[in-house]
Amino acid sequence: MGRQWLHAKRAVAGLKKSRTTGKFVRDIMIAAKNGGPDPALNAQLATAVEKAKKESVSRDVIERAIKKGAGVGDERLAIEQVFFEGYAPHKIPVIVEVQTDNQNRTAPEIRVLFKKGQLGASGSNKFLFDQVGLVEAHHPDTSTDPEEAAIEAGANEVEPLSHEQNDDIPEGVLGAKFITDRTSVHAVSTWLSSHGWTVVTSEMGFLPKSYPDLTDEQRAEVGEFLQTLDEHDDVHRVWAAVR
Repeated sequence: MGRQWLHAKRAVAGLKKSRTTGKFVRDIMIAAKNGGPDPALNAQLATAVEKAKKESVSRDVIERAIKKGAGVGDERLAIEQVFFEGYAPHKIPVIVEVQTDNQNRTAPEIRVLFKKGQLGASGSNKFLFDQVGLVEAHHPDTSTDPEEAAIEAGANEVEPLSHEQNDDIPEGVLGAKFITDRTSVHAVSTWLSSHGWTVVTSEMGFLPKSYPDLTDEQRAEVGEFLQTLDEHDDVHRVWAAVR
């Protein structure tokens, strides 16, 4: 998930926002569509399935979502990936990744949500982000060296990751965000999974090249705006230049 802004969002919300079964199912379908139906060969699918299981999504629902996403059987996933670029309040660059089966419905709804910000044209602010692969994971042994793991796994960079930044990271463990080339996400995820790490996110994403300074009040206002975007059923990820 674009997670750079989640700390600000939680400061506003004051609670964890549970995702609906529909969003978990959508994540599974998209992962299967992008990388195939075998979780062993598709790290994005494996993490999506694991998250769904943790939220008690039934095995039948998960299997149907995989088949539909991969185009196995009678059903086919007719879904389109769309990116909206714009700005949150205080000119914070934002990229919204949408997965929809009806762009004519979704696009006007996203425009309405941007009423407190500014929606730009395609390509208006992607240059403010680097497109990378992101793998977020945790290890039970807090003495593990994440930099050594990053080198062995083939990641380009690694950053510490806490429970406050991503609530899929349990408290009391070693959390890390591994930044990779876009083509290396599966290889890095596979290496980590086979060396004691639990992978919770494996995806393509956007990292801001810089972060504007904000006051606490401004950060709260941006967090509210981003939370509103994230809660839309068709929004898959939100990426924003805010810590």
